[in-house]
Amino acid sequence: MNSYNKSIEIRWSDLDPNFHVRHSVYYDMCAYVRMSFLTDYGLSAGVLTAHQIGPILFREECLFKREIKFGDIVSINLWLKQCSPSFSRWTMQHDIIIDTETIAAQVTVDGAWIDTARRKLTIPEVLVKQTFDQLPKSADFKWL
Repeated sequence: MNSYNKSIEIRWSDLDPNFHVRHSVYYDMCAYVRMSFLTDYGLSAGVLTAHQIGPILFREECLFKREIKFGDIVSINLWLKQCSPSFSRWTMQHDIIIDTETIAAQVTVDGAWIDTARRKLTIPEVLVKQTFDQLPKSADFKWL
């Protein structure tokens, strides 16, 4: 797969008093894209619940480059930047793009999988590996 993108409509409620997108909305949009990918490739909330696993974040960072305003057309892509061979730890990056070409922000997250019953980090099952294998890899992707 070359890329995974979702278009996002900017809502009035996404804006701050300066009439551009609030900082926390960037993180929310990217979380939506990550969960959309997982759902589209077999790891819906129901499947995660049934297998008692879930993604957990250790770090979430945004580099703001251009402001996003109400009415802008926003597309967000998803890349796997690095990953352990067991897929237990990973780094993903999103480019938030306005008007099809301008990178407005880059969001990077470091995460892992948690056993939701034991509340401990876990090595995921084959199902997770199959889904993560479908993630598009960044040009600078590396195995941990």
